[in-house]
Amino acid sequence: MVTVYGLDACDTCRKARNWLKRFELEHTFVDYRANRVPAETLKTWATQLGGWDKLINKASTTWRQLPEGRKSPGSDPEWTLLLKEHPALVKRPVLVTEDGTISVGFTDNAWKLRFGIKK
Repeated sequence: MVTVYGLDACDTCRKARNWLKRFELEHTFVDYRANRVPAETLKTWATQLGGWDKLINKASTTWRQLPEGRKSPGSDPEWTLLLKEHPALVKRPVLVTEDGTISVGFTDNAWKLRFGIKK
């Protein structure tokens, strides 16, 4: 069982969910705009990924529209507050496997490697 976090209206999240169905991999989907991810979980994700920059989608419209002063949070609480206010800033989708391993984004080849699928 895996959990996919993302936004219900996101095309990439839809592709990822369809991919999981195609390969018959049981999963749960959490729309993190409707069901906010706790601050501690966001911090865990950022730590495991190698920092907040790896979790934040800086190519997004949401990021580009932020005032310059909001684009350089100086602490974990400032980052988590930013993501609470703007959940669309999290790269999508976030994939969490049973062993607690986290990854962001979706490509067919990367997920085949992640799940050991040879097809």
